[in-house]
Amino acid sequence: MLHLRLIVPTDTTDEVVTLLETTVGTAHLVVLPGAARSPAGDVVMCDVAREAGDELIRDLRGLGLEKSGSITMENMELTLSDHADRAEDEAPGDGADAVLWEELTEATHEESTFSVTYVSFLALATMLAACGVMLDNAVLIVGAMAVGPEFGPLAGISTAIVQRAPRLVARSLWALIGGFALAMIVTAGFAWLMDAFGLFTHDMIDKPRPNTGFIWHPDWMSFV
Repeated sequence: MLHLRLIVPTDTTDEVVTLLETTVGTAHLVVLPGAARSPAGDVVMCDVAREAGDELIRDLRGLGLEKSGSITMENMELTLSDHADRAEDEAPGDGADAVLWEELTEATHEESTFSVTYVSFLALATMLAACGVMLDNAVLIVGAMAVGPEFGPLAGISTAIVQRAPRLVARSLWALIGGFALAMIVTAGFAWLMDAFGLFTHDMIDKPRPNTGFIWHPDWMSFV
């Protein structure tokens, strides 16, 4: 179940309450007249089955509530209520398969931000990958995959395509392209230092590398 908390202008409270009452999958409706101070208005709360959450948020945004008031939704770890059980049974679909696009968009927006932390982790991942290739160590390659934060921008691009959000696409592409460009520059400097200290040698480049050859010489199987 999800917990929904709304700040609603007084003149639209009845419309919002009617929407919540008629939406399948809602329970525990509470209205606190005049409880909100900034912005001023009524506080309306209810619990929503996860599979009904995305459509309900879309309807609330259709009323302009995100501009005139506020919409807050959070996950609840435990709800003991027959009303909640009935709401989940009545809601179409399965909560395990439900996607809250607003939540996903917000998360990917944060994770696809071009920041010092993002570039630092990406540079660390590429340096680990460089060590993995030079040492023919698959464990280091897996470690680089785990450290690398590029999943955020990739998820942002996928979400933006579904949501038709060009600004999120541009933001995610900038994080990917700019991040990898800086990370490769840092890794090139790292490789130069390793070579200067004799830790990377030309013999290491020429030797067979059965564990990481798919990275060093990519082919169609690397793509698969």
